[in-house]
Amino acid sequence: MTETHATISPGAPVFPAGRYGRRRAPGGKRRRTLLAALVLLALVATLTVISVRLYRQYGDPAYDAQVITYTDIADNQVVVDFRVTVPAGGSAVCVLRARDRSGTEVARETVTVTAGPGERHVSTRHRLTTTARPFIGEVLRCRPPS
Repeated sequence: MTETHATISPGAPVFPAGRYGRRRAPGGKRRRTLLAALVLLALVATLTVISVRLYRQYGDPAYDAQVITYTDIADNQVVVDFRVTVPAGGSAVCVLRARDRSGTEVARETVTVTAGPGERHVSTRHRLTTTARPFIGEVLRCRPPS
C-alpha cells in the first residue's frame, strides 16, 4: 500500500528507518544562524579597523596635492610645480618622485611645504635630481608633519 495524504497523520512526515540518515535536532539551525552572525560581525569589525587605518595613512582631505606641471626635463633632473591644500597657516610633508618612460622610479624626495598665516593653498616648485632621464614628475602624497 502506498502512502497518500489520507494515510499520513497531519503531524511530521514519516520516513523509512535508516533510509535518509539521522534526523537533526530542532536546535541545530539556531546554532548555525548564531555562528553566521558572529562571523559576519567579526568580518565587519575587521574591515572597519582596516578602513580607519588606511584613511589615516592615505586619505586626509586636509592635505591634498595637485601637480600643476613638470618642466625642465633633462638627463638628470625634472622640476615639479605643485599646489598643496593644508590647514590655514599649517605645513605638510610631501613625497615627490620622478619616473622614466618604462615606469621605473628614478628619483624620490620628501619636501616640507609651509603655508603663510591664513593661507590654505601653497604653490611650490621643486627640482628633483634623477638617476636617469625622467618622463614624468609627480606628488605621491602629502601628510601632516610628524
